[in-house]
Amino acid sequence: MTRSALADSTSAFIGAVTEELAALSNRPASSFLREAAAEAANIVAGVMSSDGRCTDGELDAYLDVLGPLLDPPLTVSTAAAREMNLFAGKRDALGTPSVMLDLLASADAKHGTRRSHRHYDAALRLAHVAAAIDLVPSGDELVAIDEFRSMMLRHFDALAVPRPGRPVAGTSASGSPPAVASAVVKEPAAAAEVQQAPARSIAELLAELDDLVGLLSVKAEVRRLSSLLQVQQLRAERGLPVIETSHHLVFTGNPGTGKTTVARLLSQVYRSVGVVTKGHLVETDRSKLVAGYVGQTALKTQAALEASLGGMLLIDEAYALARGGDDDFGREAIDTLVKFMEDHRDDVAIVAAGYPDEMADFIDANPGLKSRFTRTVSFPDYTDDELLSIFVKLGEKNSYHLSDDALAKVRHFIAAEPRTRGFGNARYVRNLFETAVAHQAERVAPLHDPSNEQLTTLTGDDIAPVDA
Repeated sequence: MTRSALADSTSAFIGAVTEELAALSNRPASSFLREAAAEAANIVAGVMSSDGRCTDGELDAYLDVLGPLLDPPLTVSTAAAREMNLFAGKRDALGTPSVMLDLLASADAKHGTRRSHRHYDAALRLAHVAAAIDLVPSGDELVAIDEFRSMMLRHFDALAVPRPGRPVAGTSASGSPPAVASAVVKEPAAAAEVQQAPARSIAELLAELDDLVGLLSVKAEVRRLSSLLQVQQLRAERGLPVIETSHHLVFTGNPGTGKTTVARLLSQVYRSVGVVTKGHLVETDRSKLVAGYVGQTALKTQAALEASLGGMLLIDEAYALARGGDDDFGREAIDTLVKFMEDHRDDVAIVAAGYPDEMADFIDANPGLKSRFTRTVSFPDYTDDELLSIFVKLGEKNSYHLSDDALAKVRHFIAAEPRTRGFGNARYVRNLFETAVAHQAERVAPLHDPSNEQLTTLTGDDIAPVDA
């Protein structure tokens, strides 16, 4: 069954690439078959060999599916393939744009087309299927797929070809306005009122993730998790056994480091690969889960959990639930949480967020938490340059631009802000931006018939401390 999936994805890749090249060159698709088959073989071999070992299952699948397509055909036994060191150097092929990708991307750059996107999609699908041959893909295989994807995206960037998943101006990649592409629910009771938006593609979601400022390690972790989930989905679709993986996460870091934004995207990734059915995000904290009377906490916590069913629940400062001793009602919330995670393991994901040290105490508060929260994602503070970039992006999003003196003044305030525990990061920058917009409005309001430039320019006089 796994080999049939490899055969199908190999055929799809070869078909996609040869058809696009044929349309581009006015030559028959058959004239590109040999090169396309060789590239498919390189992708599969590169993924399979990325962890330094190849199982018999991987070698057998490669020889059965790819071997006959090569020129000349590769007809050797598994033992002979090992003696030949068949996959030597194949991992390196994933780090360099192929001739076919370059031809398609170069044509896209010249003609404003997106033929190379079809190559990209089929190639990534093939890479994930290669990783799905064994029961559990290795970490090195997931890293190899991520590096393969990044290589192709860098090549698109170098040629000024729009990345796959990037929206046409004014819409999401799925055609929906960005404002309704997802749902974040602040109050549990409002979850039922959220209109479910169309599911978004993995390419679109990862493109949005890529566009976030900074967070390089976080993005890499989410991409690897996305690949793991896609591999598991492929195996499940074929009726193959899948190792159960906890979908619950711990996010650690200071406020304003993007935890909610990443959780929102991840909840939709979960929906795209079938982990959850709705993909919405419900935000909560201790104040919304814990009551002051016996028996009420379980009801409040249950309501929040039921609101998140089909999506993701983000518990901010989750460690606060474990404080106050054995008689504190927060323990009741934790017990309710653990039971719900067990009863609804197939259609809910929980993200517990907070400071690193405190989150370790939270996980230790209940044996059920430690067995379910097995993956931690650490969100670093933003650098000064990243915070400045966030400010500029806020301006672009709201049709404001900065004068040179305003830019210098923003940089000064960012650099001067103490990086103490609880530093607001992006929240601080948003407050700084909103303060600047308010001051600009006061400055421009008295003007008679101000120009568009005056209405959209932030000057140095507009930039002021947040508490001013």
